[in-house]
Amino acid sequence: MLPLSLLNAAVGFPILVELKNGETYNGHLEKCDNFMNITLREVIQTASDGDRFWRLIEAYIRGNTIKYLRVPDAVLDKVKEDMTKNRNMNNRGGRGGRGRGGGGGTSGRGSSAGGRGRSRGGGNANNSSIYGSSHHRSYHGSSNSNNHD
Repeated sequence: MLPLSLLNAAVGFPILVELKNGETYNGHLEKCDNFMNITLREVIQTASDGDRFWRLIEAYIRGNTIKYLRVPDAVLDKVKEDMTKNRNMNNRGGRGGRGRGGGGGTSGRGSSAGGRGRSRGGGNANNSSIYGSSHHRSYHGSSNSNNHD
């Protein structure tokens, strides 16, 4: 889980931010950017010694001063659920329902390749001369070390 995706999902939720100097800020996350700069609203700021408190309408915190963030469990669950949905969508092939290769018929590249879209073992001379062996291997990310062109 990426920190920025977690922060973006936490917009609108209450969070706790502790800075490197020990100060803490409790408030609702309003905005965040790619540098982890954040804007909180309805904030309670606590001094590093824990003895003094301030109520602020809004606070802007620069990302490189943040020590850690605490977000509600509901946000973590939401991000995990979104990640599994995206992973499942990617595994189904997404682009027009055809996927990568797919096998069957003569609709894909190198239809005699047995379902991968292109031949993997030197069976089709046209593929090896057009794509070259290094491109062919890296494109499919061959996990089988015995299968070389």
